[in-house]
Amino acid sequence: MGEKVVAGAVDLSDRQAYRTKLNQCLEGLGRLLAERRFDRPRNLMGLEIELNLAGTDGLPRMMNQEVLQRIASRDFQTELGMFNLEVNIVPHRLGGRVFDQLSEELRTGLAYAHRKAGEVDAGIVMIGILPTLGEHDVVSANLSDVDRYTLLNDQMVAARGEDFALDIEGVDHLVCSSPSIAPESACTSVQLHLQVTPDRFADVWNAAQAVAAVQIALGANAPFLFGKELWRESRPPLFQQATDVRPPELANQGVRPRTWFGERWITSAYELFEENLRYFPPLLPICDDEEPLRVLDEGGVPELAELVLHNGTVYRWNRPVYGTVDGVPHLRVENRVLPAGPTVTDVIANSAFYYGLVRALAEESRPVWSKLPFEAAAENFTEACRHGIEAELLWPRPGRAGGLAKIPAVQLVREELLPLAAAGLDAWQIEPADRDRYLGVIEERCKRRVNGASWQVATYRRALEAGLGRDAALAATTRRYAELMHAGEPVHTWPVGFPAP
Repeated sequence: MGEKVVAGAVDLSDRQAYRTKLNQCLEGLGRLLAERRFDRPRNLMGLEIELNLAGTDGLPRMMNQEVLQRIASRDFQTELGMFNLEVNIVPHRLGGRVFDQLSEELRTGLAYAHRKAGEVDAGIVMIGILPTLGEHDVVSANLSDVDRYTLLNDQMVAARGEDFALDIEGVDHLVCSSPSIAPESACTSVQLHLQVTPDRFADVWNAAQAVAAVQIALGANAPFLFGKELWRESRPPLFQQATDVRPPELANQGVRPRTWFGERWITSAYELFEENLRYFPPLLPICDDEEPLRVLDEGGVPELAELVLHNGTVYRWNRPVYGTVDGVPHLRVENRVLPAGPTVTDVIANSAFYYGLVRALAEESRPVWSKLPFEAAAENFTEACRHGIEAELLWPRPGRAGGLAKIPAVQLVREELLPLAAAGLDAWQIEPADRDRYLGVIEERCKRRVNGASWQVATYRRALEAGLGRDAALAATTRRYAELMHAGEPVHTWPVGFPAP
């Protein structure tokens, strides 16, 4: 988002000019869609993973610049906090042994990054929220020294006009405030991209929204924040509150938060981009020199830079993305639901399940979103965040009688969604051995009712029972997690607790 953003003052005329450019970009997008200028189907997927830096003591290390200098690879980039990195995997074509290939690339890249981080007494930890993070770690002084983060923080703080309030009630109750957006940096996620044609976009986005809760239930991996045990997946409530530029009065009026699930099923990608302009004031009103409508008039393809930049400051859990490659425009669905980790195998299993399931659901003659009210999908999302693998979700009943039933997520996955995911992977022409291996990881998680969050909580409680204090127990859990993460066996096989001395 906004790689070319440079910090500087923003005045009133900048916002007016930017809004004008945004509307020109939206008109340009509409013309590109009407003229069917978009890339042909290429079955391309992409993967980004946000990572934490922690020392051998399990505590965060504020040194991403030093580590990045040692890694010296464009695959690794800064993220919001100085204890964050991001790894980007180049786009791959879905098919064949792509998941084994992705797994090997990730293992190799992360092992190399971990070795390089070790040179400065840091290490890579792939987890939704680092359990040892304290309030004192997520302060503006620990934001990465990158102009776009500085400007984004300044603009969000100005829009909010007061401290950001965090209030999350789970097993424990966290109440605190922050004068900056730095608490957002605690959230580290996996982002799954899927390039789709405009005609297919709405079906794929709706399918992704429908299964977002299932993804969270299976993949929850963020039960701790600031020394408190909260929701099984605490990232979504944290992210929403840490980026909420609405003072309470505007929230009470029903003004939409910049991090949101959405409020309806869609019929086109255009609707989401248009909503982003209609509901959300610009945060980074920086205008590009391009004149998008003139570019179109001259037969070219515009970059729509303002639209892309604005779109990157609206944090939908399934985000529409416009991009160009070699002068050809394309659309992607960016799935931002999953936390990072626990292992490469788990990340790839989550990815295989998602790509297979979304393909199958998007092609159903009577799709699930025609039977599942959007409000129920949103309710499912919150339920899954709260309860993780133990969540019970509303889902359409089979047969003509219809209606909704509340079903344990693990039962829904094993009885209905895993067969659909397998069929979807077959439609992508994934090698059967890859399909069975990675969907088998999902099935075992369901059988054992174990994911990253449940393992973290069980191990943490074992440490408390052994007489450790809260901070020591969280540090011990983090160290053990990192050890098992780097060993690489999927989380459902991890022993709870600590090895005998």
